[in-house]
Amino acid sequence: MARDYYDVLGVPRTADKTEIKQAFRRLAREYHPDVSKHSDAETKFKEINEAYEVLSDDDKRARYDRFGHAGVGAASGFGGNAAGFSGFEEIFEEFFSNFGGVRSTRRRGPKPGADRRVDITLTFEEAVFGIETEVDYERLEVCETCAGSGAAPGTMPIRCPQCNGTGEVRQVTQSFLGPMVQVMTCPRCNGRGEVVTTPCNTCRGTGRVRKRVTRMVQIPPGVREGLQIQVRAEGDAGDNGAPNGNLYIIVHVQEHEFFKRKDNDIILDVNINVAQAALGDKIVVPTVDGEVELVIPPGTQTGKVFRMRGRGVPRLRTDGSNSGRGDQLVYINVEIPAKLTDEQRRLFEQLARTLGHDVQPQRNGKGFFDKVMDFFQGDQT
Repeated sequence: MARDYYDVLGVPRTADKTEIKQAFRRLAREYHPDVSKHSDAETKFKEINEAYEVLSDDDKRARYDRFGHAGVGAASGFGGNAAGFSGFEEIFEEFFSNFGGVRSTRRRGPKPGADRRVDITLTFEEAVFGIETEVDYERLEVCETCAGSGAAPGTMPIRCPQCNGTGEVRQVTQSFLGPMVQVMTCPRCNGRGEVVTTPCNTCRGTGRVRKRVTRMVQIPPGVREGLQIQVRAEGDAGDNGAPNGNLYIIVHVQEHEFFKRKDNDIILDVNINVAQAALGDKIVVPTVDGEVELVIPPGTQTGKVFRMRGRGVPRLRTDGSNSGRGDQLVYINVEIPAKLTDEQRRLFEQLARTLGHDVQPQRNGKGFFDKVMDFFQGDQT
């Protein structure tokens, strides 16, 4: 029968994560098969790993506390990636870095180029329909004089004499477990394995030079403020043949005189007069596609919304393609004249006598304020 995980680590059931981790470290140092002299070290280490894997995870620990071993099933043990470590090297590095040891480092390979950023500003219509445009920016390119080697023409980099071309240096130190090999990036060549003795005059030995470039980029339809577009491999040149960085284009969109955008819909506010609202009319409204006729039915009230389907913004997918378009929503405002001519006043007075003076409270339902709130909450029907 499997032992209680708390007993395996030698901690009380009330132990917190720090106590559990400390106990695991102490026992792992004692029973790791590569360093332990105990005859049952491998079995013990599997058991310690299994206990730590469960008790260090809040969800697994809660199931174990409630249902015991049946609640967590078989743990991975030493043979798997228990406790988040893939092997002795990672465990050694994790445990002994806090006990006088030094984390080992590997040879640094060629460094990829850095990314570049360009901000562009589009008109409202350009953001809706997309555009092909030029972007102008600076980046690091491979030096043509030395072909990126950093060495003056007629010379070549030489093998680093300190690391003998490996890019790393080793140092043996003593620990309570015995000799400990410390591996570090070579300080002379910075991990490259070679050094330049006669630097190129153009790039001063760096292998790259700063240049200003112009590129044509395609901005897809439907982009919005703050969208980031990635153009691969158009950033800085990589070091010593490494891949180039990427270019990131940050989109900004100018405000439009009439249109506003909400998701993929375009919002337009239109004023009509009381006669048009009462009698109905055919009006012409602007859209991003041009002017379109809109029928205003008799009795139209302030706050009425007309949906012009397919007149909105293209729906931009994550892969850069489009799937249909949103709609244009026309919000009606019935404009009451602030000043009247004598003839207009006479006509309104005649109308007023036919309409009466009684005030009727509005029955429960959606008033103008409710419709405004619906708009901001996303209900535009």
